Amino acid sequence: MNKTFRISFSLKNTYRVNTILYSLKQIPLLKKILPQSLYSVRGLKIFATVISVIWEIISVFVGKFLYFITMIAGIGMLYKNLPADRVYIHILLFLTVIGALMNTSLFEPTRDKYYAIILMRMNAKEFTLINYTYSILKVIVGFLPFSLIFGMDKNIPLWMCLLIPFSIAGLKLTASAISLIYYEKTGFVYNENKLSKYVWLAAGLSLAAAYGLPALNLALPAFVSYITMLVFIPAGAAAAVKIFAFDRYRELNRHLLNQLTNQMDNTVAQATQKQTRNFISTDLAITSKRKGFEYLNELFVKRHKKILWNASLKIAAVCTVLILGALLAFYLAPEIKAESNKLLLNFLPYFVFIMYAINRGTGFTTALFTNCDHSLLTYSFYKQPVMILKLFRIRLREIMKINLLPAFVIGAGLAILLFASGGTDNPLNYVVLFISILCMSMFFSVHYLTIYYLLQPYNAGTEIKSGTYRLVMSITYLVCFFLMQVRMPTLVFGLLCIFFCVLYSIVACILVYKLAPRTFRLRQ
Repeated sequence: MNKTFRISFSLKNTYRVNTILYSLKQIPLLKKILPQSLYSVRGLKIFATVISVIWEIISVFVGKFLYFITMIAGIGMLYKNLPADRVYIHILLFLTVIGALMNTSLFEPTRDKYYAIILMRMNAKEFTLINYTYSILKVIVGFLPFSLIFGMDKNIPLWMCLLIPFSIAGLKLTASAISLIYYEKTGFVYNENKLSKYVWLAAGLSLAAAYGLPALNLALPAFVSYITMLVFIPAGAAAAVKIFAFDRYRELNRHLLNQLTNQMDNTVAQATQKQTRNFISTDLAITSKRKGFEYLNELFVKRHKKILWNASLKIAAVCTVLILGALLAFYLAPEIKAESNKLLLNFLPYFVFIMYAINRGTGFTTALFTNCDHSLLTYSFYKQPVMILKLFRIRLREIMKINLLPAFVIGAGLAILLFASGGTDNPLNYVVLFISILCMSMFFSVHYLTIYYLLQPYNAGTEIKSGTYRLVMSITYLVCFFLMQVRMPTLVFGLLCIFFCVLYSIVACILVYKLAPRTFRLRQ
């Protein structure tokens, strides 16, 4: 068992170290300094190994901290009409259910599983159980300090705070055992990277119960939540017996890794194109009366309607329903108007993250490369400065149109909610609230398309090969996330937001004009 664990950790660490070294090589300032024989330099490999180990330790805690401070404690602060401990444990209970359904670790197809079980033919049961046990221990260790810190702050009993991590692990074990039993009976392999519609439905209902019920001043009594979470512990212990007794892990992992194997045996490009083919319309009647790049762009948008405009329409429809629901809540429970009005006048920074989450920029640029630029960048005429800049303007206009639809609904809806919740003494708040949301949408449209043209991260196999691109994407996420913690009057933040978005858009377009003719190319 110890030998299997060492080999398993070594495989995972080697893959991480090589990824870190490759990412360092892609950073422009380091690209010329680092030697070509990068992977054989002992000092750099030791440095990358240290980073890998540190990241492994940090990853145990960082995700859990963000989970508690935003999803549980952060959002829980919005429900002022219910006891804090009751809301806290209510939200935690239903989110635990979602986590058990969508994040098992046992049924996740990964490269290290493929290397160990398929290529190296290691003992599948030993490898699977050791790694699964390790992942469950990380759950318990990672959750424990934050369960204590945030739980005791909400007046949760100390004994319950200590047991919560074991309860979370217990439900994950239970969900995994149920999936194994289902596999034995039906042959169906649960894959957490390809969740079924029933899992999504259950997760959606749990999410609605977690946040929707407290919004209606309803939540499970604290003692009911306590008892339910305590039941997960013995259930998990019983499930562990099943998991360790199961003896068909090689067969199960072969089914689970089948898609990953095909992806490695063929090219990533073929796998990616096959995956996206179902989202592209093959209707031969689709055409355009435009010419040149306008013709190319219009055909692209029409054929990718499912992943561009359809997604935007669905987001806009969901936002409309939520706004109407809030208006209905104001009518049925007038006492929540004052608190809602206060939130609308101080929580505008929170919507930066929401606009980041719903923006279609990444989907748009991925589709652009996979089904358009992937082929056209092999032609010299396509990389001429005039051509690049002309198509950039056309695409920017298109992605802004796609993103503005839900932004318009959200902006107008927030202004209406502000008015319905009691209004404001300064009418400028309505205008700023609406325009700032539109500007956020414009910013993300410009941002994603700009970094696509300036850093073009894909190679001919549609793999992301730019460490700088990953870094910029991570920084974007972190900035948006930390802005959720900012509390600033809507008028002040809105005006600053509008000014920044307009300035950024101007600077970004200038950078594309100056640099894109050299940077917009296929990576090696």
